[in-house]
Amino acid sequence: MSNQADIASTEPTIWLNRSVPGIKQSTVPTLSAVATEPSTECPECHAMTTNTALILNQNVCPECDHHLPMTARKRLEWFLDSVDKELGQEFNAGNPLQFVDSKPYPERMLEAQRKTGESEGLVVMSGKLKNLDIIACAFDFRFMGGSMGSVVGDRFVQAAEKALAERKPLVCFAASGGARMQEGLLSLMQMARTSAAIERLRLAGVPYVVILTNPVYGGVTASLAMLGDVHIAEPRAMIGFAGKRVIEQTVREVLDEPFQRAEFLLEKGTVDMVVHRHQLIDTTHRILAKLTKANAA
Repeated sequence: MSNQADIASTEPTIWLNRSVPGIKQSTVPTLSAVATEPSTECPECHAMTTNTALILNQNVCPECDHHLPMTARKRLEWFLDSVDKELGQEFNAGNPLQFVDSKPYPERMLEAQRKTGESEGLVVMSGKLKNLDIIACAFDFRFMGGSMGSVVGDRFVQAAEKALAERKPLVCFAASGGARMQEGLLSLMQMARTSAAIERLRLAGVPYVVILTNPVYGGVTASLAMLGDVHIAEPRAMIGFAGKRVIEQTVREVLDEPFQRAEFLLEKGTVDMVVHRHQLIDTTHRILAKLTKANAA
């Protein structure tokens, strides 16, 4: 009897003193836009930025101001207020040398076309830059390194001839690794063809402005990219003929930064100005407006 009383007396105490388990809060992590949207890592500062934010910022990293590459078509559509038409689509590359390295040249072309959605490494459009009618062309570095083959030469010469016939300024966004080795001498001949077309523009007083983006090398630098009336470069763009490593192996010296950067070439007088991408449209329009007004006078 006493045992039952003891148990009864202790039961309430045990129940009252029992610790009440806490309620665990289920924490749902807050996802940032970078985690939920397609994003791109900046090669300079490694910051992640959504593709939407990059497009709105003209492919300039909002963290470190590094200028990321733009495709030729996107660049021209951004640069021009309106596009009248695209030029040069009738030109198609052949395989005159029957060139084969690790794969035949036609296979490389098809691969580049599937990758970029472009038929060649140069896109040409006529349109308006603010109130000014111009012809603009842009190299697409994704297309076999923006190399200059016969079709690239055909398109550039056609753009120059149209600019000459209609007396419209010609603007070229250069981004290239140089001449296309798969076309051999035919590729090298484009240096002379494009240079002759630019000379005709110069003699007629039609402005030709080059905008150097990252990178510009080889036969393109040795011809159309360095024959403009005005040379504008984007910040920190790599510009040269031979690559930095090739020069270092030749002279047996280490070439420190900013060798071959746009700012270095500005200091040496090779380019006329280095312009941030956000100011590029206004700067180019101002230059062309002054040049065309001077020509008209």
